[in-house]
Amino acid sequence: MSFLQTLDLSASGLYAQRKRMNVISDNLANMETTRTAEGGPYRRKVVVMSSRDMGDSFDAVFNRRLKGVRIDAVVPDTKPFKKVFNPGHPDADEDGYLLKPNVDLVVETTNLLMARRAFEANLTAMKMTKQMALKALEIGR
Repeated sequence: MSFLQTLDLSASGLYAQRKRMNVISDNLANMETTRTAEGGPYRRKVVVMSSRDMGDSFDAVFNRRLKGVRIDAVVPDTKPFKKVFNPGHPDADEDGYLLKPNVDLVVETTNLLMARRAFEANLTAMKMTKQMALKALEIGR
């Protein structure tokens, strides 16, 4: 694998984790949003990622080179909304129940921590690749 391919691999990971952190930040920012433009409470979003250029045949899997990660979509989470009894809230139904977003603070914080660690790992890999390239240039002197 060349240095440029390694940098491209790390860059795709950096981009994907940054996008993931942005989506998680949106989820955390809208934890208490009970009314959206679409109607109803905010629905949590999830980033769907996959490997770039992955083949299905044995040859493709056996000889596969790492190509990085790509973001396929940002999809809404289908988990049900939280139902809270709050009859004084303007968005409560006739029985006094309020639908709150399906965002869980613990889950989002954990996902944010994992995304941050993955971002840091890609950044470290990029720095190491740069150092190896510089050392290779020094050897040629």
